[in-house]
Amino acid sequence: MNIESIFKNIDPVISSILNKSLDDKEISEKETIELFESENSDTFIISLVADEIRKRKNGNIVTYVINRNINFTNVCIKQCGFCAFSRDFRTEEGYLLPIREIVRRAEEAWKLGATEVCIQAGLPPNMDGMLYVDICRAIKDRLPDIHIHAFSPEEVLYGSIRSNNSIYEYLKILKEAGLGSLPGTSAEILVKEVRNKISPGRIKVEDWVDIISSAHRLGIPTTSTIMYGHIETPYHIVKHLELLRNIQKQSGMFTEFVPLSYIHNEAPMSELQLVDSLRSGANGFEVIKMHSISRIYFNNFIHNLQVSWVKEGPKISQMLLNCGVNDFGGCLINESISTAAGAQYGQFMRPKEIRKLIYESGRIPAQRSSRYEIMKKFNESQESKEVNRLDEINPEIFGSYNKLIKLNEFRYRMK
Repeated sequence: MNIESIFKNIDPVISSILNKSLDDKEISEKETIELFESENSDTFIISLVADEIRKRKNGNIVTYVINRNINFTNVCIKQCGFCAFSRDFRTEEGYLLPIREIVRRAEEAWKLGATEVCIQAGLPPNMDGMLYVDICRAIKDRLPDIHIHAFSPEEVLYGSIRSNNSIYEYLKILKEAGLGSLPGTSAEILVKEVRNKISPGRIKVEDWVDIISSAHRLGIPTTSTIMYGHIETPYHIVKHLELLRNIQKQSGMFTEFVPLSYIHNEAPMSELQLVDSLRSGANGFEVIKMHSISRIYFNNFIHNLQVSWVKEGPKISQMLLNCGVNDFGGCLINESISTAAGAQYGQFMRPKEIRKLIYESGRIPAQRSSRYEIMKKFNESQESKEVNRLDEINPEIFGSYNKLIKLNEFRYRMK
């Protein structure tokens, strides 16, 4: 990369930071804030540097996983301002899938080629604290080789309290029951002053860190996330990233980082105007900066940067493959949380559609495991010979969130 020719027309401070990152040096909090606050005209140059770092770390491969989301209940004792998915236990739209239905959905996905089930849900009142453990055991009993990626730190905290176990002991029990990895969700922005406004009553920063760190000590890998585009500032974003990087320096157990832009359409805090200075999601420049700067900031620490096609849509997600992103996430099959909030890009993307987007960006698609082991690389010239039942199946058979909340069969009933 010809640094002089690329950097000659941008702010010298930004140029210096980008040169530093290209030398594989760690950039500071202050320098990262400078990148977030840089002129939008510099965004393209920042994305070029992010893409160069991505290329050095990941080559030209873009990975994806064949998985299924199972959001088994929308009933929740919390009322987070950004969440349009959860329902109070008194509402007629509350549902709870029994364990047999969770297992059925996992088995259906496995037969269609899925290697992972991602399980997250609301926090139902009076929940049996061993429910999460029972779910893992039941799935593993039927499907011993499937990877269970499940239960946010908020859920782990709730399960530990309901079962009268310490966080560490509860995670140990979950691992023994078959839990493979933890989603690093319920993070939003890990800065107290922001959390107090958008989600008072949500899991505390110190508890989130304790759960993630405990999981890592037990050998349970986790993802890491951020939710942006609401009331946060570059300072808040960078404090969040700093916390994650410090955890990763100690454990090395974050498999990926996933930026999640705020979907405002149905979110209570947007609909009811509950929070001052609330934005309606990130703009295009913010989305590019978030992904690009994350790649630069986490260089040498978190090697995989995932785009959420549910949040950003196929076209923007494809573009972000040139902004440091090397992973396209999963097929999902069912996705309820973003869909409930008004995300417009569907609940399912066929493997061949993911590969097409990757080919068009000039990259090589590869199916991966949940731990980022490459299972199969693909060749565009051989694409017509690829056979996967998910590529041909009618997604209507999987149902939808809007149908699920109307089904009497799974209606939530208070015990």
